[in-house]
Amino acid sequence: MASYRIRQYRDQDYDAVRTLFARGILEHTPAGYRYVLRLARAKLGLLALFAAVRAAAGYWVLGLGAVALALVATWLLVRSFSTSYVCQALSTDLCDIAASYLRAPDSCFWVAEAGGAVVGMVAVAPPQDPAERGVALELKRMSVSKDYRGRGISKALCGEVLRFARARGYGAVVLSTSMVQVAAQRLYEGQGFKKVGAFSPSLLGSLLSFQIFHYRCDLP
Repeated sequence: MASYRIRQYRDQDYDAVRTLFARGILEHTPAGYRYVLRLARAKLGLLALFAAVRAAAGYWVLGLGAVALALVATWLLVRSFSTSYVCQALSTDLCDIAASYLRAPDSCFWVAEAGGAVVGMVAVAPPQDPAERGVALELKRMSVSKDYRGRGISKALCGEVLRFARARGYGAVVLSTSMVQVAAQRLYEGQGFKKVGAFSPSLLGSLLSFQIFHYRCDLP
């Protein structure tokens, strides 16, 4: 098992961090796609589409073709959510990481390094929710390279955030993660986080019953 070390972000990590983040988010696209297809309304919609096209054209093959096109369109839609989120992050806080996290108050950014390469990352900053500002800090941008998972890197990165918040006198750390990121949920819960809320990120998300979970860890 390769060793690793956690250190603060440096300017030379910029491209590696942005690439790691993008890959980590896009990896969840298949899970989101499977979630949508398991919805009862999605199954009924595909069945209705098949029946309508078959009845109109008189050929079941055309009905299957219509369903196949609908599946492709659904995949592209789900992937567009991931790519839009990545683009938004890369054009905001991850556009100037040093300014967002190293020069901003009560903020920091760490990377996990193994073999001279960046294989993990996490950030902390004041939360966007005004009700939590001054009380909690927010864990953000957690990601670990697929080849280095299961080696304790995520726990170590999470621990850096908790220690950082505790050292500055904050009483809690909060974070948000999607409902399809099951492994992340288990990690956070194992580190003492508890789910305290859920919300849909958009109108389409509400229609698809897709939720973002809000977690909180109270610090002793």
